[in-house]
Amino acid sequence: MKQRKIPLRKCVACQEMKPKKELIRVVRTPSEETLIDLTGKKAGRGAYLCGKVECFKLAKKSKALDRALKVTVQPEIYDQLEQDFIRVQDEFLSGGGTLE
Repeated sequence: MKQRKIPLRKCVACQEMKPKKELIRVVRTPSEETLIDLTGKKAGRGAYLCGKVECFKLAKKSKALDRALKVTVQPEIYDQLEQDFIRVQDEFLSGGGTLE
């Protein structure tokens, strides 16, 4: 049987290539809203982060999300995303690293 390709994505903070299912997607929707996309299927421009708070903090410090999403992410959005990210990280890690 033919081996299926595993889609790889790069974490915008640590620059590591990992399977898409092991990363958390942050999306800028067409309505200019920035949020975490657990399904990986929401419409909009996406950026991927490892499932670690350290990577999120590095992305915030280096403004990696601003560059990846091609929009200036406001500090209050970063604060909201950080709270969401901490909550999502627990779900992410308890699910064995996959978001399904």
